[in-house]
Amino acid sequence: MGKIFLFDKDVDTDQIIASQYLLFPTFDEMKVHTFESLDPEFAAKVQPGDFIVADENFGCGSSREQAPTVLRELGVKAVIAKSFARIFYRSSINIGLPVFVCKELHDEVKDGDEMTLNMEEGIITANGKTYACTKLPANLQAILDQGGLLASLDKED
Repeated sequence: MGKIFLFDKDVDTDQIIASQYLLFPTFDEMKVHTFESLDPEFAAKVQPGDFIVADENFGCGSSREQAPTVLRELGVKAVIAKSFARIFYRSSINIGLPVFVCKELHDEVKDGDEMTLNMEEGIITANGKTYACTKLPANLQAILDQGGLLASLDKED
């Protein structure tokens, strides 16, 4: 069970982590600035196991892997959106942040609601209602289970 942080459509990677913070040498220094322009208190409020729920085109903009990485480093369990920018989706898998498409969820929940996610089955439960989301193919789930594509490749050595 985790809390929902609700975002609108077209959230770009610069809103997730602004470019001036990319100069910081560690993700610990970067992550405290996550979503700073949209919700200055986000990094202080989010807890491990919480979820991002967004409208369409989440993660549009530049192809920086730091955007999904700061979310993962803050403990976000998964991002669920109506749709994703392709590069954000791929970067998320690369670094081990689960991402799921669910067309209905965003319009039926509020910021602060609680939800559960069964990643293997692609089932979300929130406010007593069940939603189907994309079920990741076994190969992508295996990559996520190993911490992302980069971690998966390291384990093949």
